[in-house]
Amino acid sequence: MRPVLFIVLAFFITSCGQDNYAKYAPVYNKVTMDEVPDYTNLSNWAAHPAKNDPSDSVPRPLINSYQPAQLVDVFFLHPTSYLDSSKPYGWNASLKDTKTNIYTDYSSILNQASVFNEVGEIYAPRYRQAHIQAYYPITAADSVNAITAFELAYLDIKNAFEFYLKNLNKGRPIIIASHSQGSTHAIRLLKEYFDEKPLSKKLVAAYVVGMAINPEAYKQLKACTQPEATGCILAWRTYLEGYMPPFVQKESFKSIVTNPVSWDIGKQSMDRFSNDGAVLYKFNKVTQHVAGAINHEGILWTKKPQFLGSFLFKTKNYHVADYNFYYLSIRKNAASRVHAYFNNNKTAAD
Repeated sequence: MRPVLFIVLAFFITSCGQDNYAKYAPVYNKVTMDEVPDYTNLSNWAAHPAKNDPSDSVPRPLINSYQPAQLVDVFFLHPTSYLDSSKPYGWNASLKDTKTNIYTDYSSILNQASVFNEVGEIYAPRYRQAHIQAYYPITAADSVNAITAFELAYLDIKNAFEFYLKNLNKGRPIIIASHSQGSTHAIRLLKEYFDEKPLSKKLVAAYVVGMAINPEAYKQLKACTQPEATGCILAWRTYLEGYMPPFVQKESFKSIVTNPVSWDIGKQSMDRFSNDGAVLYKFNKVTQHVAGAINHEGILWTKKPQFLGSFLFKTKNYHVADYNFYYLSIRKNAASRVHAYFNNNKTAAD
């Protein structure tokens, strides 16, 4: 993640600014939040089947075809929403931070977690996420604080996942989904709980988006290579065609990269007309032919996206739109993988 992203963030993530704060703050402020999250408390979940939350939302053009199967569980880890610019800021978000909670719910939970609501029950824990600056330490002290912040954030996620496994999962198949900081933690969660572990048999797929993933980090888990492959990892980081970020050039490995239009390792370049549809700054609108997808050296390229007002979109880094650009394609792919998972397991049982 890079600071320039926040120049265009509000353009893509709808209903997450001051208007939303004014609208929802009275409700959120009435909720009792635990500083050390107690996951028996629904308030400590940004999304949960037992509550109404933005992950239940469906873009209006999809409502007539919406047929929720709820066949699996989706454990979703949201990206960084703790962006407090006041100094000194805390290195970890407080769960009592109303603005951060509202921002989380009406940005990533609405625009990303909702992708999966046709195939499963969505669980998205609140966690004491690391501040955005933890990705950009300046001093040695900053580096220590950043490491400590990520460790605390992961501890919350680990506790949430263990609570979920013990009390909520009931043996159902699982999709792991995440973005940005959520993916930083998902990479570790997959290693600790799925790689060469019995739980890997319950993994439909892991959509670990927005961060580099070293394919050598896992012994059993591999990158998905086909549209209906299961028990594997999907990942991409989206940039303008021709742009190779300096930090990517310095990476010591070539990251896993999945084409979120073809989903096929044999089809690594797809134009924007093959894209099923994007959800941009208006959640209730599906926009066609916005972005293509080209696998390139551990990242995903697209030609300049095409949508109303795209001439204002100057950045070459499309991190904030990793899900938005390919919303409908991801939605359909998740359904395909869930269907394949059950077919494969039925065949194995037979």
